[in-house]
Amino acid sequence: MRALFRVHFEGRERLLPGPALLCFNHQSWIDPFVLMASLPWRPRLYFFGPKEEDMAVGSRNRLMTWTGTAVPYKPGKNDLLEATHKVAAVFKSGGVLAIAGEGRIHAGESVLLPLNEGAAFFAIRSGVPLVPVAINGTSWLAFGRRLRVRVGVPIPTAGRANRDSVAALTATAWSSLHTLCQGYPDPPPPPASSRWHRLTELFNDWPEGSRSAAQAAAGESAARRPDTREQGKSAGPSSANA
Repeated sequence: MRALFRVHFEGRERLLPGPALLCFNHQSWIDPFVLMASLPWRPRLYFFGPKEEDMAVGSRNRLMTWTGTAVPYKPGKNDLLEATHKVAAVFKSGGVLAIAGEGRIHAGESVLLPLNEGAAFFAIRSGVPLVPVAINGTSWLAFGRRLRVRVGVPIPTAGRANRDSVAALTATAWSSLHTLCQGYPDPPPPPASSRWHRLTELFNDWPEGSRSAAQAAAGESAARRPDTREQGKSAGPSSANA
């Protein structure tokens, strides 16, 4: 990663020596690898997701399995219970779990979609701090491009993981992460025929089918929503689409 890009890391002093949940924004399939290249070797880093039944299917899933850091979330009747047990095992081992709080990738360096409530639920349920982490510069890749990883102030957790506590922590996490992302310029896209354009989109999974469709949908959603700080109310865990 550091041979290809200029990775700038801010807020190292805010990292905790023990278990914590890192909630990061998500613009590209490469985001988890940027985190791996930036964060210390210890505590060991894990990633929640992708949301797949079979991690052996698809190049992206096989790549995540190869790293040995994925905590899969399989869509099914027992998802939340099984996922909670897996997450608790990560924290019990002293590890750190990273979650793409939006549950999907998006376009726009200063954009932050509503966060799913999974990150807050897991943090409160396990009694570990939630640490917002902003990744910028990955929306379009290019050789030597500056990437920034910025760690926010850890948010302590306490009490039971009920509807009110989870909603409150989700809102606080969104506000902190949104502030960390603000003001970062959108990098120019490489030529459509270039290898860097192809590499950027290699494993990107756009729910709308393409980057342009996702940008159009985001614009329509923002126009309909009077308060862009409104949080999503999804009760299920979010997954890192990486």
